[in-house]
Amino acid sequence: MASGPLRGRPGTKTLPLTDGRAVGGPIALGLLASYTAVALAGWTAGAIALLVAAPELAARNPLASQPVLAVHLVALGLLPFAVTGASFHLLPVLLRNNVRHPRRLQAALPLLAAGFLVAPGIAFDRPTLLWPGATLVTAGLALVLSELLGLVHRAPGDRTLVVSRTGVAFTSLHVAAALLLGALVFSRGDDPVAGVGHDRWLLVHLHLAVFGWLTLLIVTVGRTLGPMLALSPAAPPRRYPLSELALTAGLWTLLAGLAAASTPATLAGGCLISLTLAQLARLLTRVARTRRLELEAPLAHLLAGLLFLLQALALGLAILVGAVAPRTGLTAYVILLLLGWASGVTLGHLGKLLSLSLWVWWPPGPRPKQSALYPRRVWLAEAALFAAGVELLAAGALAGSIAIARAGAALLVAAAVVAAAGAGRTWARRPRRA
Repeated sequence: MASGPLRGRPGTKTLPLTDGRAVGGPIALGLLASYTAVALAGWTAGAIALLVAAPELAARNPLASQPVLAVHLVALGLLPFAVTGASFHLLPVLLRNNVRHPRRLQAALPLLAAGFLVAPGIAFDRPTLLWPGATLVTAGLALVLSELLGLVHRAPGDRTLVVSRTGVAFTSLHVAAALLLGALVFSRGDDPVAGVGHDRWLLVHLHLAVFGWLTLLIVTVGRTLGPMLALSPAAPPRRYPLSELALTAGLWTLLAGLAAASTPATLAGGCLISLTLAQLARLLTRVARTRRLELEAPLAHLLAGLLFLLQALALGLAILVGAVAPRTGLTAYVILLLLGWASGVTLGHLGKLLSLSLWVWWPPGPRPKQSALYPRRVWLAEAALFAAGVELLAAGALAGSIAIARAGAALLVAAAVVAAAGAGRTWARRPRRA
């Protein structure tokens, strides 16, 4: 039985009935737009900080103040807002139930913005900025995770879901663990924690955030989102979330290896993660071949991100087996992994999801085509600038060249400006009537 739309809770939209039961709908346009705006501001600040930090990156000194500031502006200024906005636009639909308390997400926005205090607090060792900011960010994360886990809990067990509840739950666990571990490690300075040195805890913290939070979320949602945005045939249905479970097992094996300085365990975990991501790469390659839309930035960023990930994994393997010295390769590895893969894939979807939200929330009456709300060429230019910038920045760090690193960082600043312009063009096309 089909019916018209139902009224949802304030700040959400309930999509039409299917088989007599309503399915979930995305959060309000204004809320998504707010998260998108802060994410783009954080990314612009991070890109500028990378430009300032280029000499230190070329000197392969990633723990200097400027590189640490740049990394945390990206990690705390771009990623939490981009991921939160995207998640609550997509997951209510994919998990077939609405966000129960949209106001919690409204309250979480200014709390998460305290990450702009945490970043300089960590970089310049300012406890008066770090701890108040970290407390507020933790409170904001708790609000976000309560709503996210609520979606998982309320997902109907008697209906086919196109996203894994297990994957979403593990993602929530990992982001909380990464935040707590980061606070613990940075609060102790260079002192060992539980017999593990500071540098190794930093690697655990990095990989927990990149693979446990961002990569797991990409794998969980990407098998549905990639084909959907490209109008390509959907991925085949599955009975068990084997990819999410394998990635999680590989992650914790990798983390144990890093903490214990065990090369075999680290290699085993990395191989299991690589095999899991090879399945995603196979799917996206098929999507690129069978898409019925012109190439758009989300798919372009995903494909470029996979190339950056492949480079990062190859470089990480070379470091592990001693073919490349850690001091020589580690900075480039972090750039490729955190910036090129995790941040790039997340950033590439912002403009598309903003335009989709604008289309979904269009008031009754004539509605433009969704393509009219999305400046495809602007976002493709952003993707090209971003990819070139990451490649040059990583090459500059690997070669020890300040000029190459600065050129790459300058392209990233340009990419950030173009991304803001693309989002601004979409927002300018919103209807002026309620």
